[in-house]
Amino acid sequence: MRIIFKKVFSIAAFVLMAAGSVYADDIDGVTEHALITRYPGQDIRWQHIENYMPYRVPTGPVVGYGEIDDWIDTQGRVTRTFYKYEATDRTFSEIYKNYLDALTAENFEILGQGFSDTRRGVEVGSRKWSNVLFKENPTTKPGEVGTMFAGTSSSGGAGSIVATKERAAGTVYAIINVEQHADNYVGTLIDIIEVAVAETGLVSVDAEAIGSDIEEYGRVVLDGILFEFDQAVLKAESKPALSAIAAYLADHKDKNFYVVGHTDSVGTFSYNSKLSSARALAVVKALTSDYGIATGRLEPHGIGPLVPIFSNGTDAGRERNRRVELVERRGKE
Repeated sequence: MRIIFKKVFSIAAFVLMAAGSVYADDIDGVTEHALITRYPGQDIRWQHIENYMPYRVPTGPVVGYGEIDDWIDTQGRVTRTFYKYEATDRTFSEIYKNYLDALTAENFEILGQGFSDTRRGVEVGSRKWSNVLFKENPTTKPGEVGTMFAGTSSSGGAGSIVATKERAAGTVYAIINVEQHADNYVGTLIDIIEVAVAETGLVSVDAEAIGSDIEEYGRVVLDGILFEFDQAVLKAESKPALSAIAAYLADHKDKNFYVVGHTDSVGTFSYNSKLSSARALAVVKALTSDYGIATGRLEPHGIGPLVPIFSNGTDAGRERNRRVELVERRGKE
């Protein structure tokens, strides 16, 4: 999946551009991230990539004295790219609007957005807001990106977008800042954070997360439930997740659930159906025998590859499709 911009004659009229491209006026040694292509006419004037680093994603306005209360603290591969648009035929607001439309069209969740012609205020996109963002996530490599933090020679405004999307390879965040630096200069800094959530293989749910997903969706993926390869034998590393599930069940004795096993599409349907059923049963047996959960509250089922959540065409997608879910069971059987 990648966001592709097209040549703007009006906001809605475009010609195709390619991701990962390098243009004549780009500085040496840069590669455009495949997730979001540039707005036509932009040149890459600065880039910094870290394979693994922390990043604070702001999701709320400035409150009090130069503070933001709402953050998502994450870490992963961070790609920061600064683009320069040097012409007078486009304003920052047009470029901002195109990025917002492109993210929305690709089903990103917009966590925050806003722009101001004067840069005043405390909302997302204001100068105060971006100052806090850059303070928490400073650019440690010098270069033309410094214009984002400097005063402008015009009264131009600025805007910002904070967005996220769940992909087969993991969660990704995009933070886009656009500013009118001068009458003929629009700067855009795009930060892309590809979250490294499973480097240890031990990520698991907790009781609070289970309750939140059950309340909102009626189901929850039980991250941290791990099996021996091609078997229905739970690994010892599953214990933290099982303990969290048992804690949630103990606190919600009025609720009953289906425990549903899922597989990828590799192999025959018959084999995958049996494996997913056996794995669901293994989870039920562990919860009832080791944690004292009443047998009648949990009903195991396996549906093999019938309900993928990502494409089975990639290793990352297949890995995410192999899962066990807790699905709320209502009514009489």
